[in-house]
Amino acid sequence: MLDPVTSAPSSAAERIITTPGSPQTRDEESRFAGASPVTEPAELRAMVRRRRLILLFSVALLAYLLDLGSKLLVVAKLEGHAPIQVAGDVVTLQVIRNAGAAFGMGQTMTVVFTVIAAAVIVVIWRISRRLYSLPWAIALGLLLGGALGNLTDRIFRSPAAFRGHVVDFISVQHFAVFNLADSAIVCGGILVVLLSFRGSNPDGSTHRTAAPASEPAEPSEAPAEPAEDEQAD
Repeated sequence: MLDPVTSAPSSAAERIITTPGSPQTRDEESRFAGASPVTEPAELRAMVRRRRLILLFSVALLAYLLDLGSKLLVVAKLEGHAPIQVAGDVVTLQVIRNAGAAFGMGQTMTVVFTVIAAAVIVVIWRISRRLYSLPWAIALGLLLGGALGNLTDRIFRSPAAFRGHVVDFISVQHFAVFNLADSAIVCGGILVVLLSFRGSNPDGSTHRTAAPASEPAEPSEAPAEPAEDEQAD
């Protein structure tokens, strides 16, 4: 039989340990629950950022590979041959070496556009350091993949390094001749503009135009009428 004197302290200790909300119980719960509540938001944001970066680079890689593969294919199969009609004379496939920017603009500024493409890549990399928005990840991925696709042509294609001519092959009647990198850049740019108009930032926050000053408040109701005269004696 247990001694009442010795069992009393142990029972009291058990009550303290198993009491919900006691310091001991909170310590046990925090150990089993994993990270403390203070660190959970930071860990969650880091996880979201990793996922957005994976999405950004996945979109960029897909856009880059599609552009690179299409250029290699058309150079091997179409260069020096008659155009292929895709939709009559409206859309045709023909290889054109472009020394300028997207859609054939700025033919004499090859080096300038090479520098601009490199600068765009650096800017996207800096923005990605605080990227938490899914739409922005897609938009920046399209811009990055398109910029890398055309920059590859600038660096490695003839006539010289950093002066290479970009391969364009999609010809639209009365419009321009372009490639998939140009299309990715345009789509990414349009998405960036739409997100900016909606007030969305790359870090997931939003900004709104300040509300106009409110109209002056209407005057308060007329003061209460004076109390009725006291009854005559």
